[in-house]
Amino acid sequence: MSRRGALYVYWEPAKPHGAWSIKPFVDRAIASFAAHHPELPYHVAKLPAGSTLYDKATMFDHTPFDTTVFLDADTVVLGRLDYGFEMAERFGLACCHCVNPWLRRYVGVVGDWIEYNTGVLFFSAAARPLFDRWRALAPQLDSRASFIRDGFTMVSPRDDQLSFSRAVQESARPPFVLPYNWNFAPPHHHSFFGPLKVWHSYATVPETVLFLNQYYEQPGAIMQFHELTGIAPSLRFPEAQPG
Repeated sequence: MSRRGALYVYWEPAKPHGAWSIKPFVDRAIASFAAHHPELPYHVAKLPAGSTLYDKATMFDHTPFDTTVFLDADTVVLGRLDYGFEMAERFGLACCHCVNPWLRRYVGVVGDWIEYNTGVLFFSAAARPLFDRWRALAPQLDSRASFIRDGFTMVSPRDDQLSFSRAVQESARPPFVLPYNWNFAPPHHHSFFGPLKVWHSYATVPETVLFLNQYYEQPGAIMQFHELTGIAPSLRFPEAQPG
């Protein structure tokens, strides 16, 4: 079997944002992976302070593994990830759709192209051409996107998912698409069937979710529909600005 492992790529903001640091969340993410995969290694790549989402596109260059799961700093692994690794070894890349699946949210994009989320990515060496293309596209594309928050139109100045999704679109080898249980992002996702694999939020994982995952580990557990309420919006270092 090829060597598997988890990759974390992160950076601190160039200007201190109060006492806020992403490092505690990186530590939380690593601890959750180690709890469910004590047999697998992990690798952390800390980029220079002030790096941007464009630099996230370099992740393939940082992995020492044959098959990698890249996990954002605000993720919490809630179960075994073997199936994701297996799909990456079979298809080259396994990932999830973005919570907003329409790539046309970005400036100048039209049509029904799909946006993929880069917060949880399983990939093997076979995906190298796609990642090389992503890295080349990231600084070239205008990735501004408008959105509405609290009744005001805001503009996100840059994003890495436009370039990643374009690289996927151009690839002759489509990815394997995992259900969003593998990249559950509250408050956008608030209902689900069965166990959650990866919680993608700076918010604390509710005890209800942990209890449900324990239930689904029992023989004979019945898959059921669940709904979360009262999940606070994710804490996030703001890159957006008024539009």
